[in-house]
Amino acid sequence: MSNEPIPTVPLNNGVAIPQLGFGTFKIPPEQTRDVVTTALEVGYRHIDTAQMYRNERGVGEALAASGLARDDLFVTTKLNNAFHAHDDALAAFDQSLEELGLEHVDLFLIHWPLPAVDKYVEAWGALEEIYRSGRARAIGVSNFQPNHLRRLMDSTTVVPAVNQIEVHPWLGNEDVRAVNAEHGIVTEAWSPLGRGRLLEDPTIMRIAENVGKTPAQVVLRWHVQRGDVVFPKSVTPARIEENFRIFDVELSEADVADITALDRGERTGSHPDEMNNTGR
Repeated sequence: MSNEPIPTVPLNNGVAIPQLGFGTFKIPPEQTRDVVTTALEVGYRHIDTAQMYRNERGVGEALAASGLARDDLFVTTKLNNAFHAHDDALAAFDQSLEELGLEHVDLFLIHWPLPAVDKYVEAWGALEEIYRSGRARAIGVSNFQPNHLRRLMDSTTVVPAVNQIEVHPWLGNEDVRAVNAEHGIVTEAWSPLGRGRLLEDPTIMRIAENVGKTPAQVVLRWHVQRGDVVFPKSVTPARIEENFRIFDVELSEADVADITALDRGERTGSHPDEMNNTGR
């Protein structure tokens, strides 16, 4: 088990979130307990899951078996797209707590805005109730564009603590990051390695060679130095550990600028304005 410290970022309600976490997207439910156990043994203390991943139970089993104190863990889950109606959202959250085996989560997010469905403001009302109950230490959103954020904040009371969006060197998503920063909303970067597509980019490979790190470590370090929260996912123990070893290197301002300049607006996932799939 590593003693390497993980820096934290303060959310707008004072809760501290570890800047490096472990993602569980597309980890099969039957593998989740073992994979998350490996991540916890390496030193990760921030675990990101979602109702739609269908692996919350495995995450909970790993957390319970770890013997770690609850206060030392940061657990995020997200609302299933099918449950934006107020009462559905409340029931779905209760189910998440049961699956995870927890009395509270540290962060609960609306997974997608689903603009054509147009119930994300209603869903946020349910999240505000959950937050006030203490069963979520913070609430936030995922994949919200500036117009979604502004409408939400104009219509409700609690400003989201985070906005989890696709960010990597080929998709800086700078307009959303800027609106997040303007309102004190922490940016979390999903697909931080561009699903591996950018790890052979010549600029990243050059910087990796110069600093004695792997391309993946360089990209994750770029995220951290820009102030975003990042949670890479892998099921391979060596990669899980590799992704954790990013706090013993510092990229120069020139290196950060060179990586930032790689932005070409290339997404690996759906555009939030076009994603309206509820799974029903």
